[in-house]
Amino acid sequence: MQFTETGLAWVQYAHTLTFGGFLLLAARAGDILGRRRLFIVGLVISTVASILVGIAAESTFMIAARAFQGIGSAIVAPTSLALLLATFDEGKERSRAVALYAAVAGIGASIGLIIGGAFAELISWRAGFFLNLPIGIVMLILTAHYVNELPRKKGHFDVFGANSSTLGLGVLIFGIVNTAVEGWDDPATIIALAVGMILLVIFVVNEWHVPQPIMPLRLFASPLRSGALAIRLLYMGAFIGLFYFTTQYFQGVLGWTALQAGLGFLPMTVVNFVVATAVTPVVRKVGPLWTLALGVGSTLAGMAWLGTLNADTDFVAGLAIPMMLIGAGQGLALAPMTDYGLHGIHPDDAGAASGLVNTAQQLGLSIGLAVLGRVSLSRIFGFAMIDG
Repeated sequence: MQFTETGLAWVQYAHTLTFGGFLLLAARAGDILGRRRLFIVGLVISTVASILVGIAAESTFMIAARAFQGIGSAIVAPTSLALLLATFDEGKERSRAVALYAAVAGIGASIGLIIGGAFAELISWRAGFFLNLPIGIVMLILTAHYVNELPRKKGHFDVFGANSSTLGLGVLIFGIVNTAVEGWDDPATIIALAVGMILLVIFVVNEWHVPQPIMPLRLFASPLRSGALAIRLLYMGAFIGLFYFTTQYFQGVLGWTALQAGLGFLPMTVVNFVVATAVTPVVRKVGPLWTLALGVGSTLAGMAWLGTLNADTDFVAGLAIPMMLIGAGQGLALAPMTDYGLHGIHPDDAGAASGLVNTAQQLGLSIGLAVLGRVSLSRIFGFAMIDG
């Protein structure tokens, strides 16, 4: 299967577009329709979409399947976090659960690179998508047996807010990612950014007046929560550069295979997992604010170190050690960052708050991708699928 550089980029961007666009809608829908029920729907969509990507015979079908997969991700991400919030009361138990959630989320991208690289080299890039079928089935069985449905929020659904937020975010993210393909001065980019901002302004005005908004503006009343959301957006926007440029360095400069490139992230992955699973005692000892500051500082130091890379850099001294710093930083930062973003949330607003956390993260990733996408369109997260 042949891809143009633009088509290859949109394989990734299609997922980003629908994932970011549907987050707020899916999050609030879970509060009203049932979080467990919607989580199962999201799992089914994600699993089916993965199979469709794996069997895709031409680029248009694959891009459409990736967009469908993004809708599933937009449902699963906030509803899983909302289920966690509603299950555990605020305090030590919730902080521990959030830390474990952040640990799993934090290492997911790294593990995906390793597994995806192994399948791409040893079997086919399609095998990585087919692997999601048994994983999805297992998750569906576990959810059906061990996750209980929680009380739903009664009332009317904010239809206008749902439509304006989904269209606004979707069009805005399209404009952001289109900068990576066509540039900032492209008419489609300019129009999309302007229309997206106008729709979101209309959405916010609507949220002031409706009795049951899809995104209660009271969630921004806490400077702690708002600050955590802003930090998350900036952190993830910077973090995407690590995967983007380091993957290209491994494969383009060092000439590594996809499997070797995935394994190159192992120092970061291992340290991230160890630190993230042990972060709760650190938070208790030094406090969440200092834990977050240490995490961001460690991440910044590691990225600055990686900025000195050249073709002759020693792997251990120039790559492994700074990546271990980044892994430790991510393990320290994500748990308190998530906890702060959900601080003081009423159970009825668990879905909406989870949607905001995920939306901040997705906007950060989208902006990061847009900025970096102009540098190189040929390889995005190792999607070197020129010949399938």
